[in-house]
Amino acid sequence: MTTSSSSLHITGGTPLQGHVTVRGAKNLVPKAMVAAILGSSPSVLRNVPNVADVDIVTDLLDLHGVRVKREPGILTLDPSEVDRAEADQINVHAGSSRIPILMCGPLLHRLGHAFIPDLGGCKIGDRPIDFHLDALREMGAEVVKKPEGLYLSAPQRLHGTKIELPFPSVGATEQVLLAAVLAEGKTELRNAATEPEISDLIAVLQKMGALITVQSNRTIRIEGVDELQGYDHWALTDRLEAASWACAALATKGDITVLGAEQGPLLTFLDVFRRVGGKFNINDGGDGSPKSIRFWHPGGDLTAMALETDVAPGFQTDWQQPLVVALTQATGLSIVHERVYENRLGFTHALNKMGAQIQLYRECLGGSTCRFGQRNFLHSAAIAGPTKLNAAELEVPDLRGGFSYLIAALAAEGTSTVHGLDLIYRGYEDFLPKLERLGASFQPA
Repeated sequence: MTTSSSSLHITGGTPLQGHVTVRGAKNLVPKAMVAAILGSSPSVLRNVPNVADVDIVTDLLDLHGVRVKREPGILTLDPSEVDRAEADQINVHAGSSRIPILMCGPLLHRLGHAFIPDLGGCKIGDRPIDFHLDALREMGAEVVKKPEGLYLSAPQRLHGTKIELPFPSVGATEQVLLAAVLAEGKTELRNAATEPEISDLIAVLQKMGALITVQSNRTIRIEGVDELQGYDHWALTDRLEAASWACAALATKGDITVLGAEQGPLLTFLDVFRRVGGKFNINDGGDGSPKSIRFWHPGGDLTAMALETDVAPGFQTDWQQPLVVALTQATGLSIVHERVYENRLGFTHALNKMGAQIQLYRECLGGSTCRFGQRNFLHSAAIAGPTKLNAAELEVPDLRGGFSYLIAALAAEGTSTVHGLDLIYRGYEDFLPKLERLGASFQPA
């Protein structure tokens, strides 16, 4: 039985066992789709997951005249007839995605103007677009604010410049890359993000003909070119989804093999997973079989630990929420210091309702200070365990928090009701059929 219901009754207490397949990264695929606008010929993107974010970006590209042909796991994107979309058409997608801001650079190059509606995304903290707009202004864009959104124009070709980000923002780094590759002259970006998805986007742009040099000190140099071609690219596997299934195995005392998972992008997570007591086995595909990682709970007690999130190559903030559920079952006191999004620990209130013992603090716990330490945000957590989790009624707060609630419900005693599952469809492909294959017990609410 599978369902697309936005609410589920989930009966916990059964270890998840079996295998799931994870495809292209949700944090790369939509950006690679946007990059296709820059090409003078069609692009082909492979290993594409069937998630809501791909649907949203497909609609946005279609509004701008990009023809998108969809086959299972493959997108062909033809930008030969890129055109202006009306503000009211774009505003249909207002609040559902933050991708429109990343379309600005490519559209300024192709059309000389762009429009940004109200942006959506998960409510996990302040994610201003100031970094984006400041970078575009420095490259020659003009920004006009109107009631329906922001209008950008570039009367002249965008030009290279020197930019230093106040924080290594993934989105702002992507913005500069997408805008600078066709800009006149050279762009130097300092304090850039270095996530694997950034590296994969750079690989896409390099295939198109871009000149990009990545240095070891978070500096990226881009030399603008006059024309880019289409690309043919296999998207890297979603390391964030792979880690979510690993945490589900740990919290439910299960055994899950994630097909498609690769060791390299998960190095930091795997170290933490082992320290907390989980076991894993890596198949790097050397024998001709698909790459995969098997994650399992070996029995016995899990180990409490101190953890701080950080930008890559640190422990990713998107790994934190699923792992916190597993840490409620660890023996001792765990400390989690969230250093990327100030409100990402808000989801723990529901876990406490289920029986967890989690206390939030405004102080920077864990050994180092961060930019939230003096700003009155509850961004550190002390988790005492192990605690028995009991069924509860839950409302999905955001993408990773929502998946974490699923894990908690599957680990709890009794039947929980989880509402607002639509958010999870943004980043997890076929997650209900996958849960079914792993032996989870659920039904539409």
